[in-house]
Amino acid sequence: MISGSPRLLNLAGFLCCAGLLAYAIYVQGVLGVDPCPLCIFQRVGVASLGVFFLAAALHAPRGWGARVYGALLTLAALVTMAVAARHVWIQHLPEDQVPSCGAGLGFMLEEFPVADVIRKVLTGSGECHQVNWTFLTLAMPTWVLIAASALGALGVYANFVARRR
Repeated sequence: MISGSPRLLNLAGFLCCAGLLAYAIYVQGVLGVDPCPLCIFQRVGVASLGVFFLAAALHAPRGWGARVYGALLTLAALVTMAVAARHVWIQHLPEDQVPSCGAGLGFMLEEFPVADVIRKVLTGSGECHQVNWTFLTLAMPTWVLIAASALGALGVYANFVARRR
């Protein structure tokens, strides 16, 4: 059973998010694995989880404030899980069903409205199909899906359950 104060649990969630992002930067910078657009969206999701965890740890609210942080963490985790699940699905498509590679994310952000960019990125592209990193036979989006699920559960526990004890 997880125990500890809500503040420490939220701090632990923040540190986990910081570790995940640090490792993603290591994989990109040192191992030379460039992120695809869906990977970048997953990083944004993990970063938003980290911001909410840090805010909850620093603020240490009681009552409805804790529930607001819990709801924000749940929402961020669900969105991150949805993006990661979409990425896992694209990686498991047969070769003949993989969407063609599109323009880079930077170009799309400069040329198109943000809503169109988000819609295009979430449909995926050929570069999102590539599996160029695995650990224990699972690709990075699968690990992000697992981590976001665990972080979402931690956020719920820290801000809904542990606050009542």
